[in-house]
Amino acid sequence: MLGSQLDMEEALDHVVYSRNVMEFVTVANEYCTLIESAPNYSRFEFVTIITRVLPLIYLKASLLPLVEQELDDSIEKSVDEMSYLLVREALNSKFGRFSDYLEVFTEDMKHSDTTVIAFIPEDLTDIYQDLKDFVEAYRLGVTEIMNDALADLVTNFREFWGQRLVNTLRALHSLLYSEDGLGDDDEEQEEDAPQKKKNNNWLDARFNGGSDVDED
Repeated sequence: MLGSQLDMEEALDHVVYSRNVMEFVTVANEYCTLIESAPNYSRFEFVTIITRVLPLIYLKASLLPLVEQELDDSIEKSVDEMSYLLVREALNSKFGRFSDYLEVFTEDMKHSDTTVIAFIPEDLTDIYQDLKDFVEAYRLGVTEIMNDALADLVTNFREFWGQRLVNTLRALHSLLYSEDGLGDDDEEQEEDAPQKKKNNNWLDARFNGGSDVDED
């Protein structure tokens, strides 16, 4: 019994259970939930929320430790091609004609004389894919798998989706505060407002010190 207790305590001392990592798990899960529920929001609503969430994702990801892989084989990914396409198409429908933007921070610009176009839905889905894979790996509760999921996530953040995040945030900021407006074609559903407010309480709590979170 004592040996089992010591093993448990040793496992919980692993970096995968550290405060910065567990806080990122929470934020990553909420991002994935937001992306999956994008059709439930008006365009203006969704852009407003996502521009607040992305900086938080970046901040929390920048605090994650770089760890070594523990398993010989790659861990299984949860987001397959079909899942990726479904999410991206839902975001394409949400953004419509506001999907694309001019990109300047990309390797392609160094070797091209023409304008490079990037797409907000694709950027957001790429971020979603890595975060969803990470969150689902954590749900398994196996320390070695959690460790390798963390290793993959940090590497991909530094080399790939971290830059995508700041690029698309720039485009989203321009859309949100443009004098032309977003041209929102979606009709606000008043009956959904209470549920939307409830779904966003986690974000309110982080920015307002928790004072706006409902108790029920």
